[in-house]
Amino acid sequence: MVYSIVVGCVTLKETVKTDKMATPTKIEGSAMIVRVLAEQGVKIIFGYSGGAILPTYDAVFRYNSENQINGKDPMPLIVPANEQGAGFMAAGYARATGKPGVVLVTSGPGATNTVTPVRDAMADSIPLVVICGQVARDSIGTDAFQEAPITSVMGSVAKHVFLVTESEKLEATVRAAFEIAASGRPGPVVVDVPKDIQNSMVIPDQDSRLNIAAYRGRLSQIQGRELNDAECKKFFNYLGQSERPLLYVGGGVIAGEASESLRGFAEKFQIPIATTLMGIGAIGTQSVLSLKMLGMHGTAYANYAVEDCDFVIAVGARFDDRVAALPKKFAPKAKAVAHFDIDPSEIGKVKNVDWFHIGILNKAIAKLSDYSDQNNLAFNFSSWLDETQELKIKHALSYDRESNLIQPQMVLEEINKLTKGKAIVSTGVGQHQMWAAQYFDFNQPRQWLTSGSMGTMGFGLPAAIGAQFAKPESMVIDVDGDGSIRMNLGELETVTAYDLPVKILLLNNAGDGMVKQWQKLYYGARFSGSDKTLRQKDFVMCAKSDGFQYAEQLTEKKDVVKTIKQFIEFPKAAFLEVVIDPDAMVYPMVGPGMAYDQMVTGEFISSRDTDQEIDEIDPNAMF
Repeated sequence: MVYSIVVGCVTLKETVKTDKMATPTKIEGSAMIVRVLAEQGVKIIFGYSGGAILPTYDAVFRYNSENQINGKDPMPLIVPANEQGAGFMAAGYARATGKPGVVLVTSGPGATNTVTPVRDAMADSIPLVVICGQVARDSIGTDAFQEAPITSVMGSVAKHVFLVTESEKLEATVRAAFEIAASGRPGPVVVDVPKDIQNSMVIPDQDSRLNIAAYRGRLSQIQGRELNDAECKKFFNYLGQSERPLLYVGGGVIAGEASESLRGFAEKFQIPIATTLMGIGAIGTQSVLSLKMLGMHGTAYANYAVEDCDFVIAVGARFDDRVAALPKKFAPKAKAVAHFDIDPSEIGKVKNVDWFHIGILNKAIAKLSDYSDQNNLAFNFSSWLDETQELKIKHALSYDRESNLIQPQMVLEEINKLTKGKAIVSTGVGQHQMWAAQYFDFNQPRQWLTSGSMGTMGFGLPAAIGAQFAKPESMVIDVDGDGSIRMNLGELETVTAYDLPVKILLLNNAGDGMVKQWQKLYYGARFSGSDKTLRQKDFVMCAKSDGFQYAEQLTEKKDVVKTIKQFIEFPKAAFLEVVIDPDAMVYPMVGPGMAYDQMVTGEFISSRDTDQEIDEIDPNAMF
């Protein structure tokens, strides 16, 4: 849900509450910003300095110097190679914790470099607070040095944007940014602060709040909604008439911290679960109820279960084109569709539903559970569960295990054996992303960090850095491709500069693998712009030059098991480039604009259709 965007000035008059018998103590606006960050529990800031944000950078330095604990900064400032890296680090932190990631950048190019991370966070419902420096108020609109119209630029990609034009509104505005970013459907909030506002003297007021009554009112309505008995009865009527119910679970479950409730609900009624790319980890992937990921590159057995089910229960999912490219043909045997979401705009947006609930998922699940107990409701889906287990066995993921070339799936399987579903995994975007989603196990939510809706190459490495700061005791692995990692390769130095034990796995197929796959299938193998075989990048030397003590290249299949063990067990940052089969493909695959009955499973995954062919598609179909 995109809430109303503030594209002008914050002009609401606030009453400063002070003791009439005392003289209020004024502080700099920059110090006020840092004070609110501390109040909000911010543990880390990601950003790059510059002229228009220098007052606040100085305030961060002074705050850390004055409040050190055992020689450690209470709010360390992490400096990346560029501002896009800072945005993705903050997003990695937010995805791993559920708390807003904080970005602090300068005006002009510093702020515009964060546009992609902001849009990425908006598309995946990730809470960020981005504080940008801006030229002084009297210079706005004059094309001053490093000026950019951030309210206009960010207005269409962020959840909310503030331009602070009155110093007495600064404290309340920053406070509101955190409230908006983290509440409802999370998202990024941008606060544009002119330099003279940062230098101004203001009176602190811990009670100051912006009047965002309309937003709070909408949110309160949603949060206050509870299922009544009639709605519960109707839901269970659909469930009672079903023989093959399926939970279709998206990232909303993770954003809403509802994974535990969902697992309890699924286990109580023994309903299998298929997750979206963003929903991975909502249920442990090794659970008997888990069908892993559905959709364009989902498991064959998950997609076949969608084909067979007769009642779809969508939870925090939005029927996007990667899951339901042809909404009318999605779950064709389903007699009913139910939909849980916090965002009213998602209900009926893509697929018509027979039952829905807009509200807090944990409360809804608790109410359904209580209702079933009070009415002694019981269901027996054991036959359906047996069917899904047979699907998992018959249509299991597989690949060319006999090839002399290193298959990427083999590499991921070996890592998975060692990490046992406990690692935090980030990815770039492309084939490696889909292989990682297919072949890694995850025991808990917030272990899988990927750019889902935007599909942003270059996301993986900085996101892994942010996640490692968030979870210093966890193993964090970036699974990347040679195309994706180039986008933010400069962040290798950030890993070693802060002595982070991030593991970077580079699957190198000398090209933009997913693009090449589509070109093979639909464009006569004309590799326009996607073949990188003539590139001269020595990734191992890059890692070594940036201080990686472990930086190796793996080229022989016989060395895979030994090398992977060394890579994972190395105690510090480790970089491993694996030269993989350049013709390895991601299967299964449901082509763009196609239904699941047109899914191609490839040569090594069993299919219901023994005579598979790649269907012709419109070249203009969505990539």
